[in-house]
Amino acid sequence: MKTLSILIPVFNEEKTLITVLDMVSKADTGGLTKEIILVDDGSTDGTRDILAKLDAAKYNARIYYHDKNQGKGAALRTAQGHAEGDVILIQDADLEYDPREYAELLKPILEGRADVVYGSRLCGGKVTRAFKIWHLFGNKFLSLITNVLYNATLTDMETCYKVFRADIFKKVQIRCDRFDFEPEITAKVLKQGVRLYELPISYYGRDYAEGKKITWKDGIWAVMALVRFRFSD
Repeated sequence: MKTLSILIPVFNEEKTLITVLDMVSKADTGGLTKEIILVDDGSTDGTRDILAKLDAAKYNARIYYHDKNQGKGAALRTAQGHAEGDVILIQDADLEYDPREYAELLKPILEGRADVVYGSRLCGGKVTRAFKIWHLFGNKFLSLITNVLYNATLTDMETCYKVFRADIFKKVQIRCDRFDFEPEITAKVLKQGVRLYELPISYYGRDYAEGKKITWKDGIWAVMALVRFRFSD
């Protein structure tokens, strides 16, 4: 039986981590077995204590630690090196994205129609918490730049829910340490000429008071990454 590797970068998510893991463990994966790769990126709240006491076998999870915070891209680079599955899915440790939608996201890959699937928060049809207006403009702008530079038609390049055939994902050498890994991965898979599908997903976005971490500075880094990786690897 094939395996789904679920990569979960974690930074200061003591309030949501166990709930997310419980949801992931119950999620329908279309017949794939699950392995969970958790990478704690130098958490300073109670996250590490939770992970230290976690019944890893219950979740079929492996846990890795960074001594200091390096960024989401760095955490995924670590997770990438330990993933053993046939399909790779990226899951945040907050509650913004719903694991109950795994089966829909996996279906095009399992049916052999897609190599990569992105879950879009912006193509309609699902429950979505209202975006802050500048976050919405920023997401649309970054997707537009992606489409112009890489001849694509994505609506949500910055989405967390990205699903890959493992052989495609393993070809991507993640160089960016922070949130600019999103445009980096997108650029590198599009340059491979993959069959990339988008499907609508639900989104329960947080604001900064609730723990949201991305800022306008990350948008600038994203633009730079899109331009950089258009002409280099």
